[in-house]
Amino acid sequence: MIQAITYKPVNKRLIPYFFSIAALFFICFSVHAQEDPPRPMQVTTFQNLSFGAFIQGNTGGQVVVDPIGSRSLTGDLIPVFLGYQVYPAIFEVEALPGSIITIINGPDVVLTGNHGGTLHLHLGSSIPSSPFINTINPPFKTQIRIGGTLTVGTMLNNPSGDYIGYFSVTFVQQ
Repeated sequence: MIQAITYKPVNKRLIPYFFSIAALFFICFSVHAQEDPPRPMQVTTFQNLSFGAFIQGNTGGQVVVDPIGSRSLTGDLIPVFLGYQVYPAIFEVEALPGSIITIINGPDVVLTGNHGGTLHLHLGSSIPSSPFINTINPPFKTQIRIGGTLTVGTMLNNPSGDYIGYFSVTFVQQ
């Protein structure tokens, strides 16, 4: 006995429904890959640290510039305003929101005078204080303000003039 198998043709109106069901299946059961690695932060110097002008006496003292930009003097130092401005160092950080950023001040620095002599610079606190969570979306930047303390000796050890030096600050992104 021979058995005949007959096939029924598929109704052409049902084909779009099959594709729609298959598409819904793939949309409902999508697979997510690993997220992209975090974008590295970028740091630029916006403004250098400046202690302004002052006159030193016989014993010297300290000049302190806080992160806000206020200056205070100790010892027998006298503030003068000869067009030299006082301001903190300002760095601009561009990082993804939610990044934890730690600020690490470098070691103390010796500044060299253009007429001889050296001054001692110690970096101070920052605004915002470390560590902090970045809340600003790129391309906008977060400003980090850092103050410092300048130790001034006698006139013989630190003759008047311009003193210059370089300090380092490390920004760590987590």
